[in-house]
Amino acid sequence: MITKKEFEDARSIAVKAIRETGIEISPDEIDTLSVADFGLSNLKEEGGQILTFFNTERIAAKVIYLCRGQTLPEHWHPKVGNDIGKEEVLRCVKGIVRVGIPGENEISDDALPAGKAGVYTCRKEVLLKPGEQIILKPGLKHWFQSVNGEAVMFSFSSCVRDLTDHFTDPKIIRETVIR
Repeated sequence: MITKKEFEDARSIAVKAIRETGIEISPDEIDTLSVADFGLSNLKEEGGQILTFFNTERIAAKVIYLCRGQTLPEHWHPKVGNDIGKEEVLRCVKGIVRVGIPGENEISDDALPAGKAGVYTCRKEVLLKPGEQIILKPGLKHWFQSVNGEAVMFSFSSCVRDLTDHFTDPKIIRETVIR
């Protein structure tokens, strides 16, 4: 749960940072930019600001903003009906993005949100700098975080069904509540 002021401030900061990269955003798009705190009420540490440009039955494009040190929690995109799950390409535009994926333990607990080491099980580190990308296969558990400052990235994917994503942290609620 976040306050209306937290929501408005986060949206404003995200819009400014995204525009600074040269990505144009229309006034209508600003109104659709979502601020996700995942029900954790700790937006600056765990959350993300997400602008969906389009989401058809087959493809989607988003731009994601993370403030300094902000982590988008560990999750995966499961099979839905006959669909094998979302395949996603994360492409860094600004800053450095740490992506945690399954594999060798390369990420220390100190790099994770305080007290949350148990719900960040993907510890193989992939660092993305501007112009670099990673392809995440359907069903692959992952999380990402800005490193040393704010970050902006694109997410290109097959159809998005955010409300069906699964999270390692059982406390997560996907829909943001504003009080």
